Amino acid sequence: MRTWREMRRFPFAVQLLLVNQLGVNTGFYLLIPYLATHLTENLGMSAAVVGIVLGVRNLSQQGLFIIGGSAADRLGARGVIIAGCGLRTLGFGLFALGDDLAVLLAASVLSGLAGALFNPAVRAYLAQEADDRKAEAFALFNVFATTGALIGPVLGSALLLVDFRTSALTAAGIFAALTVAQALVLPARQVRPAKSSVLADWREVVGNRAFLAFALAMVGLFTLENQLYLLLPAGARQATGWDGAAGIVFLTGTLANLALQLRITRTLKARGARARWISTGLGVAALGFLPPMLVAGGSGEPDGTADIVLGLLPVLVGALLLYVGVMIAQPFVMELIPGFGRPGLTGTYYGIFYLASGVTAAVGNTVVGWAMDAGGGRDAAWLPWAFCALLGLGSALGVAWLHRLGSLPRTPEPAVAATA
Repeated sequence: MRTWREMRRFPFAVQLLLVNQLGVNTGFYLLIPYLATHLTENLGMSAAVVGIVLGVRNLSQQGLFIIGGSAADRLGARGVIIAGCGLRTLGFGLFALGDDLAVLLAASVLSGLAGALFNPAVRAYLAQEADDRKAEAFALFNVFATTGALIGPVLGSALLLVDFRTSALTAAGIFAALTVAQALVLPARQVRPAKSSVLADWREVVGNRAFLAFALAMVGLFTLENQLYLLLPAGARQATGWDGAAGIVFLTGTLANLALQLRITRTLKARGARARWISTGLGVAALGFLPPMLVAGGSGEPDGTADIVLGLLPVLVGALLLYVGVMIAQPFVMELIPGFGRPGLTGTYYGIFYLASGVTAAVGNTVVGWAMDAGGGRDAAWLPWAFCALLGLGSALGVAWLHRLGSLPRTPEPAVAATA
């Protein structure tokens, strides 16, 4: 009820975008987690071909964020959001109807391009509509996104009892409904004619050294957050010998997000500079990798329920700390980004931020994967956990240093302080 009341305090456009994100994540996680299994088991494709299909989807999205951001600035975020949802409808429809590699690659490109369009556009629209309540808006955005990420896999696993095609068509149907809803009721906003070229806009953003330094510092946040799907599930399975333990880790963090995100953001917003809380969040996220590190490579297979619980507990504590760290930092990160430049480039700033952080996080994930392999082979299972903890700490120090230099945008003082 608290989330609903908070949502109702925002303009209608923001409310619609929050519901949109719930649908986007539900449709996405309904399909994508099961795509690799479909390609291998149902279509008989090799691991290499599956990697190509998934890689093309990821590259299409990460590599084209800058296009989506610029399109939002020049054409209006509303039209770009609608186009993105429409393209994902087509892409997921092709996954349902196509068994040929060429069709699957086309589906991957379309679904990746869709994400590249509407991700920065949604954030630009949200930042503009929320005005001085950006942090709360992005906190709610995280809550709705997390809820969708929880509903999607559950619904997807149920639909897979029928077949993959049913699951894919359902996902496509969700995006089709979102496309129609936004076309009918999402308010249009006037777009000022651009006085410079797209390349000039990109040069302006890339030439903003403070912004690029901030985006680089955020590599820790995105790399650590991605470990919710890589290192932490692997640690849970290793500690318990049970594949289902990964689901418990994800469920614990999701419930914590739903219960705490809004409270954390509203409490911290009134207390100190945003950079302080971003650094704190990164530090808390880094601490989340210490409990699993201390028990990594433990004493072999668990013997009984007590061993399973004791083995899983450090991983759950680590996941909870990671989630709390992300909850502290992420809304303020999203709030700061528009402040680096002029309002007419908000979408471009979000697009380049996600491009830069996505590339650096991909490198970080590669290092984590290497550390997992190397650590296991050399009886140094602590290695990937230690790397993540140090990376998070380094990012926290980087943001603190940028704040100390005065390189980060100033955020408005809390209303209470201003009145006093």
